Amino acid sequence: MNDNNVKLPFFGIPRLYPYIKKYIPTIVIMVVLGVISSLIDSVFPIFNRYALDNFVGKNTLEGMTGFVLLYIAVLAFQVWDNFVAAYLCGKVEMSTDRDLRNAAFNHLQELSFAYFNQNNVGYIHARVMSDTGKIGVMVAWRMMDIVWNGSYIVCVLFMMLALNLRLALYVIILVPVAVLIVMYFQKKLIVLNRHIREINSKITGNFNEGITGAKAIKTLVVEDRIQEDFEKETENFRRKSVEATHNSAFFTSAITMMSSIALALVLWRGGIITMDGIIGIGTLSVFLSYALGLMEPIQNVIVSFSELIAVQVNVERLTRLLATESDVSDTPEVIEKYGDTFNPKKENWEPLIGDVEFRDVSFKYPDGDEMVLENFNLKVPQGTNVAIVGETGAGKSTLVNLVCRFFKPTKGYVLIDGRDAAERSQLWLHSNIGYVLQTPHLFSGTVRENLRYGKPDATDEEIMKALDLVSAGEIVSRMDKGLDSDVGEDGGMLSTGEKQLLSFARAILADPKILVLDEATASIDTVTEKAIQEAIKTVTRGRTSFVIAHRLSTIVDADIILVVKDGKIIERGTHIELMEKKGYYYELFTRQFEEMSTLSALEGG
Repeated sequence: MNDNNVKLPFFGIPRLYPYIKKYIPTIVIMVVLGVISSLIDSVFPIFNRYALDNFVGKNTLEGMTGFVLLYIAVLAFQVWDNFVAAYLCGKVEMSTDRDLRNAAFNHLQELSFAYFNQNNVGYIHARVMSDTGKIGVMVAWRMMDIVWNGSYIVCVLFMMLALNLRLALYVIILVPVAVLIVMYFQKKLIVLNRHIREINSKITGNFNEGITGAKAIKTLVVEDRIQEDFEKETENFRRKSVEATHNSAFFTSAITMMSSIALALVLWRGGIITMDGIIGIGTLSVFLSYALGLMEPIQNVIVSFSELIAVQVNVERLTRLLATESDVSDTPEVIEKYGDTFNPKKENWEPLIGDVEFRDVSFKYPDGDEMVLENFNLKVPQGTNVAIVGETGAGKSTLVNLVCRFFKPTKGYVLIDGRDAAERSQLWLHSNIGYVLQTPHLFSGTVRENLRYGKPDATDEEIMKALDLVSAGEIVSRMDKGLDSDVGEDGGMLSTGEKQLLSFARAILADPKILVLDEATASIDTVTEKAIQEAIKTVTRGRTSFVIAHRLSTIVDADIILVVKDGKIIERGTHIELMEKKGYYYELFTRQFEEMSTLSALEGG
């Protein structure tokens, strides 16, 4: 399920309306304040005209007090106007940014595993963080820039035409030329800046790889190659940045030149008609102010429109994410009865017993073409221990993913306690499943906080009991602050084995009716593994459990063993039954036993 397949009209702008509609009254006020501010800015030269014609020209100060007071009042009003407009812009930007990020993040929580399989972390992160930020700026500041600059240009042109039509035309005739110059350079700068951002992303990626992969780099002795790649990208970045700077300098110079030409024309023609008495010196000063100040707003309007167009890509990408539907979702009837992920109706949740049945299940992954399961049937009574074995990459997690409703069957049904799993909410099912991943994940925070994700109201005694059950109590006791010890980002302050033990304890603490162990002992030493095996026997007693195992010696007591090869189940039975068949399982077990025997002999020697 890739959100690039979702089609939305008008760059997805209609999808933004629900997130900005409550701010529309504020946006309207912003627009009105922007128009008023631009009008005041265009009127200030008229104040100068009045002062020149009535005070300087007549060599008198009569009426100066009233003029100054009016000028100060208008200036004070504009300061207040600009302050309120800027405050409202910032508020709308941050509020829109927050609402879009919350909506995107919440929507991600409801998407199935298929979405995350097909879209990498960097892509998703950019949608939630970068795109939302740019949209917030667009809704507030870019729109305000267009309103202010656009209304200022209109006001100035109107003022000039009203004061002197012929002199105004000398300035207005330069406007199309200025527009063409701005559009030319803006197009080049957009392309260059896009290249610069792409190169910068590569540099960031290389830098990150150089740090996170430092150990591999040193052991492979490829420092010179990594350095060469990094220097190549930084040189490319420098070259493109210099090119962008040169174009920006030409751009600025061209606009300055247009302002100078406009000023020269006004001085030339205005000076002549002033000497002829057609206009006064005050009117000439107004034209000089407008000639100097007109080109920059024209530049700003075009730049703002260019940025507005560029942001449509961000709008489209974000709205595609928000429009992406999950491959696995609850029906409206189920949500009505059981609630959804964020508003559960736990009073309607039935107790889960733990009976699981696959009934005529066929399945292929959303991004795959070949059926992994075809007309598969299996009954797993409550309390049954199911082991799933096979070589690395054989597809051992498929059954577990179906039980957990991370994916839905292509055909057939997965029954939980005799009912189709789709007839009850995902949250109800997930709340009754304990899942220990092969690659454990811990959240930033303390040991206590991490374990309470399994049971928010767990007491310290319950936490320590769960830790002791998986032989992790000693690990926590060695930490400086015990349960209050910080585990670091993603458990970075702990070893992989320690993280796995804590994640195991977290799953046990929730007292799940169905327990899934996805190679849960893969990163644990042999001594600890033996203790864990005893703990597994204890915690799986009375629970339905699915154990994905790489070390076959750990699942010989399983009630049923499913053997997976090339994504398909090719054998099933108990350990004894499978060994008697002398099929694929027999080969796997015998080969692994010989490898372990050889390793033990070498260690003993």
